[in-house]
Amino acid sequence: MMTEPSIDTSRPSSARVWNYLLNGKDNFAVDRELGEALRSANPAIAAVAQAQRRFLVEAVTLFAGEAGIRQFLDIGTGLPTANNTHEVAQRVAPESRVVYVDNDPLVLVHARALLTSSPEGETAYVDSDVEDPERILREAAGTLDFSRPVALTMIGILGNVADYAQARSIVARLLEAVPSGSYLAVSDGTSTSAQSVESQRVAKQSGHPYNLRTPEEIGGYFEGLELLEPGVVPTSLWRPQPGTEPEALDVYCAVGRKP
Repeated sequence: MMTEPSIDTSRPSSARVWNYLLNGKDNFAVDRELGEALRSANPAIAAVAQAQRRFLVEAVTLFAGEAGIRQFLDIGTGLPTANNTHEVAQRVAPESRVVYVDNDPLVLVHARALLTSSPEGETAYVDSDVEDPERILREAAGTLDFSRPVALTMIGILGNVADYAQARSIVARLLEAVPSGSYLAVSDGTSTSAQSVESQRVAKQSGHPYNLRTPEEIGGYFEGLELLEPGVVPTSLWRPQPGTEPEALDVYCAVGRKP
């Protein structure tokens, strides 16, 4: 019988703060307090959370549909909401296999209960920090076949790595492990406004630092990949719905294919 992990409610958790900003219910007072402090520093922060969620759904739909991908490695899962990666992928291709990676104990509790799979596919969860790509790859290999293309999704997670060179190295190692025809989707906060930089200061002050990148640094994750249109852009402007005119936000993204 599995023991439930210990959940620390005295310190904010990025997964729970993001859940709060997405109007979720899986958060505690300490998370709501930081969420409101971030919103005060950067009023667009909730829109950033929503834009990243839309990007994940659009990217996974593209991977499972047009690109024909059947294997997904979602690093930095966060708390389950509507349209999780496996739900989106298996809606298009029920045989899709999805591995979620996160190190938040509350995410693990929810993953066991909610991140179920279609009968034809498979869903698994890896309890690991993003800074340990070798463990991620080793444990994900129990579900994924790394001789076949894999879609890597890293949404709002690489900012948790303080050193940019290390973040680049992590992405490079993950890409090294997957074959030609695999895809990478990244979205992360950028230092493109005073409000965004102020929210970074607030997060750091709370003991929960998040490292903003420049749009050029976001683009650096895709070195050696074939960028899909429209390239490296504000996440809210990545293939927006026809007839919409979204605002450019302080969060950038891109999707690339390994040649």
